[in-house]
Amino acid sequence: MTTTTTGIDVLTERGDELRAQGEINEKLGKLSDTTVEIMNQSGVMKLLSPVEYGGTRAHPAEFAEMVMGLASLDGSAGWVAGVVGVHPWELELMAPKLQEEIWGVDQDTWVSSPYAPMGVATPVEGGYKFTGHWQFSTGTDHAQWVILGAFLADTEGEKLMPPRFVHVVVPRSDYTIVDDSWEVLGLRGTGSKDVVINDVFVPEYRVIDQADLFSGKVSRDAGKSEPIHRIPFYSIFPQGLTAAVIGIAEGALRSHLEYQSNRVQINGFKSVEDPYSMYAVSEAAGEIRASRVALLDNINRLYDTVASGGEISMEQRAVGRRTQIQAAWRATAAVDTILARSGGNGLRMSSPIQRYWRDAHMGLSHAIHVPGPSYHAAVLTEIGLEPPANLAAGV
Repeated sequence: MTTTTTGIDVLTERGDELRAQGEINEKLGKLSDTTVEIMNQSGVMKLLSPVEYGGTRAHPAEFAEMVMGLASLDGSAGWVAGVVGVHPWELELMAPKLQEEIWGVDQDTWVSSPYAPMGVATPVEGGYKFTGHWQFSTGTDHAQWVILGAFLADTEGEKLMPPRFVHVVVPRSDYTIVDDSWEVLGLRGTGSKDVVINDVFVPEYRVIDQADLFSGKVSRDAGKSEPIHRIPFYSIFPQGLTAAVIGIAEGALRSHLEYQSNRVQINGFKSVEDPYSMYAVSEAAGEIRASRVALLDNINRLYDTVASGGEISMEQRAVGRRTQIQAAWRATAAVDTILARSGGNGLRMSSPIQRYWRDAHMGLSHAIHVPGPSYHAAVLTEIGLEPPANLAAGV
């Protein structure tokens, strides 16, 4: 009888090693080579990859659970997995030629982002001339390609109005990483640095229309009928980021409980005998658990809908986004409670608790966790109204 080592097995076996990398990654301002090696060994970066290149096209709930497991050991590792690990899902919808360029030689190749339209793509014969400067390229030091958001321009280089947005895929040789551009409060180990491109030619097959991607047209045109590729972009991409925040909260809770198990307070009583602190921390633990359950239930419901042949409605999308965002906010609020019950030692730079706290708040600040528009869209759909374009854009 043969046994198969799973990603969870890897995290269990090498968990202490990965936890120890957290402080190292923070000082480096990027993931250490050891962290990257453990992540690749776990298989998390291939869960949503094409099977033709060593991936598994796994259930998105499995991906979310792996991201949470990583983030509970090191927030930066989990965040990078939650962002970079989703990109193969999109790339599988693009030209086979591009996929071969990326993974044909090395199936462990990472592709970073960001999607914010901070560049301009100007049509030329056979493709586009491309220029721009982007912030927040998570994990970029370990990536050999990047997906970048851009405004589409006319042949004179003027942005089209109303705006049209595209995603442009560029190899490492065509962009520059700005090394001193990641001085932040939390998630310092993600190395989410700026990237710059100046007048580079990009062939047409490396560019896709954002609206077509979000509507599912790109998936249909590519002939992808698997359930994973019938889930909308804004129903799958945010899951990895929220999973990272929840995993960070789980890591903060574990570190706090380990600390409190033998802690003696200034009044001479053991922390475990303080009913007020124990009540607060138990409540926080319940909130973190509820966040995990809500996130996984949400993605399972969406997956089950398409797996059974159905279509995900606007109401499902909007309510799902609200569930996902709320899970991140309640988990981070629980970390606030945990830190407040950790005493002065919990705020020492040598304590992982304060790092988890900083990482959680940094993750919560991502645009994908802004509640207003998505909450508004969700309640409109629940009372039978179609949300306007500015609200529906993010769901």
